[in-house]
Amino acid sequence: MISDRLARALWTRIVPPGFARRLELMEFRMPDTVAPAKAVGTTLPASISLPQLGDSCSTHLGESPLGTGQFGEGDAEESEPPGKRGAGRRADAREANLDNPAAPKGTTGHADAPADAIPMSPASRAFRDRVYPGATDADWGDWKWQLRSRLRGPETLERAFHPTDDERQTVAELGERLPVGITPYYASLIDPNDPSDPIRKTMVPVAQEFKMAPGEQADPLGEDADMPVPGLVHRYPDRVLFLVTSFCAVYCRYCTRSRLVGKTGEYHFNTAQFEKALAYLRATPEVRDVLISGGDPLTMSDDRLDWLLGQLRAIPHIDFVRIGSKVPVVLPQRITPAFCAMLKKHKPWMSIHFMHPREVTPEVAEACGRLVDAGVPLGSQTVLTAGVNDDPATMKELMHRLLKARVRPYYIYQCDPIPGSAHFRVPVERGLEIIEALRGHTTGYAVPTFVIDGPGGGGKIPLMPNYVLGRDGDDILLRNYSGKVFRYPDPKPQVVPFVETRTLPVEVAVGASTREPVLAGAYANGNGTNGHHANGNGTNGHANGASKGRRNGHANGNGHANGHAKGARKPSGA
Repeated sequence: MISDRLARALWTRIVPPGFARRLELMEFRMPDTVAPAKAVGTTLPASISLPQLGDSCSTHLGESPLGTGQFGEGDAEESEPPGKRGAGRRADAREANLDNPAAPKGTTGHADAPADAIPMSPASRAFRDRVYPGATDADWGDWKWQLRSRLRGPETLERAFHPTDDERQTVAELGERLPVGITPYYASLIDPNDPSDPIRKTMVPVAQEFKMAPGEQADPLGEDADMPVPGLVHRYPDRVLFLVTSFCAVYCRYCTRSRLVGKTGEYHFNTAQFEKALAYLRATPEVRDVLISGGDPLTMSDDRLDWLLGQLRAIPHIDFVRIGSKVPVVLPQRITPAFCAMLKKHKPWMSIHFMHPREVTPEVAEACGRLVDAGVPLGSQTVLTAGVNDDPATMKELMHRLLKARVRPYYIYQCDPIPGSAHFRVPVERGLEIIEALRGHTTGYAVPTFVIDGPGGGGKIPLMPNYVLGRDGDDILLRNYSGKVFRYPDPKPQVVPFVETRTLPVEVAVGASTREPVLAGAYANGNGTNGHHANGNGTNGHANGASKGRRNGHANGNGHANGHAKGARKPSGA
């Protein structure tokens, strides 16, 4: 057994200087209930164990500028952007007690939240005082504290809820499956006594997750097959999906990427890995649109995201950058003035993952307002989920609250067939009913597009109720939102049959005087009616010969129809 002093000496010789400095300033601890993380690259000294993603620990979240800032994730890898390597680190003394929710109030030394913190609602305060009695207002308003203090195992869930036997046993048996992770703020929205609470259903696993249904796949959208470089999905011609982290603030039980997120080392990128994706984008000029996703990009530090956005904006042919995130919903404390100022430089759009009207709290409205005021356009994405939002009234209320928060409803997704998701999925017809209950019954801005992401890489396929009933003669029959039928004049396009042409003697073509049609809509060398090329008389056609143009035809010979004479006299058919 080597001494701590010797272990530190060896450790500082084999790791980058920046991380060695972090080691001197911080004490790493692993809760007894969580298995140690697997080391990445370098073997760790016996006296040191790095926390797994999201474990409660004393690591100062976000200290590494280009590091993920996520609980030691990738500490053994190159983690700083060019020009910032070797930057100094600052230890935060008040973190010593933050992984102990029962610590005496005020032991952190900061009782009041900063003036620019997201205001705490009465509901959040009541939950904080009950479940985290040792946390101050400053702690609750600190997004890094929120991540460190997430509910992750049976013991922490017991503090916040009254788990059912099913929930308790499932959490204990998850193993390598998608872990549990719920921020204290988001947990405050859950009814502790109701297992059917819609938000609770999306966060707390049940045994049905262990049941594999027909058609379910680990990668239902076929993303892995469309990765030219790791983490970059290039499926559509002009846009890519850039998966930048495997870490989320919370873990949704219906997650499309449950195969990737929440697992140490899966799709964790250091600078070299990012550069591979950026090099591909620089060499692929047809890409003009980049969607940054993961995991959740907003769990990265400001400096890391600033660097990445700056790199993308420096590529001339990329003119549209989006960020997909649920953080504003589950961790509104993350949306600080400094973060918004950073985003304002790069002008990204943001798609936010909302599921239920109760998510649109005063805190979330404040966070969304800050983003909009910083010039970040916001859209919502909602997964149609059984027992959560699969009725028109709930969905309409959600869309109305989103508009009030200045978020434009964008997509409703049919739930993807990941393993163990059958209990979440609802019939496609239900989604169409919801769209029909919105269209015409509320403002058009509140009506998102209902889509199925085609399994196997088909992309987003929009679905709409059938408002076109058919045709009656020259009218299209349309059904409106109230079921009434209306006629819209839409004459059938005339079908032009193919007729074999024949060549007439020149004297016949020139001297013909009859107005009877020879061919309707074809190319004729004789008299043309509704046709385009006639070397004889043109009726509603185009005559290319030296003949007379009749009626509404155009003659390149003696005259034009409709009274436009080019020759010696008007066309007789005008």
